[in-house]
Amino acid sequence: MEDYEKTLIPVIEALYGSFTALEKTVADFFIHNTKKMDFSSKNISKLLFVSEATLSRFAKKCGFRGYREFIFQYELNMAENRPATNDFTKQVLNCYQDLLNKSYALLDERQMLRIIDAISERKRMYIYGCGSSGLAGLEMKLRFMRLGVNVEAITDTHIMKMNSVLLDQDCVVIGISVSGKTEDVIRSLRSANQRGAFTVLLTSSKEKKFYEFCDEIILLAVREHLENGKAISPQFPILVMIDILYIHFLQADRTRREALHEYTLDALENENY
Repeated sequence: MEDYEKTLIPVIEALYGSFTALEKTVADFFIHNTKKMDFSSKNISKLLFVSEATLSRFAKKCGFRGYREFIFQYELNMAENRPATNDFTKQVLNCYQDLLNKSYALLDERQMLRIIDAISERKRMYIYGCGSSGLAGLEMKLRFMRLGVNVEAITDTHIMKMNSVLLDQDCVVIGISVSGKTEDVIRSLRSANQRGAFTVLLTSSKEKKFYEFCDEIILLAVREHLENGKAISPQFPILVMIDILYIHFLQADRTRREALHEYTLDALENENY
């Protein structure tokens, strides 16, 4: 498999909700463009009917000092346009490869270690999610339970609300919402934060308001129509990040956790247990 490259596209997609209307025009261009051209601010401002100042503000929101620095990085890792194909299998595999590349670009190793420390230091972990996100949460529960974590996955919105009274500073609460618009999950995370729990949100939307009640935000890779599950399961980018979190947690205390994993497997296989 080819080496993964850090690209700007998933960063732009994650920030999309925070852009102004003009900045979204710029974002749409850079997300969908596959051709090499004159990317100077003068040329792009004419092409998109925006001011050069808009391009500068857009670049700064993406984490760069200015448009020139943004374009330097954009051209550096700009992918070649893939030829069109009628091979549906290749289309699906290309989608998965793209999501993997984007997941790598969004991954923050130090953030993973901070979350692992929080899970290790606290007594209980709760995972909130609805629909496909809830199914991913159930998978996460099973995996971490095998490593000795006291964890529960909650997919019913009424139980999420009732569970809030059980939370305190000894809890980690992980909410999963790819769109960032699942109000019951967002509301429950806010409540968990108010009760002192360590809160984590897995989402593709990097909105400022989330930082008011989330200790950590894990950004998920997305593609157009991903949420509708038309071709690629919306669980895929969630499971990728869960797997990365899982392996970090396993490696943090490998000997003890591997032993716990073996014990749980033995318990499942023992008919008299």
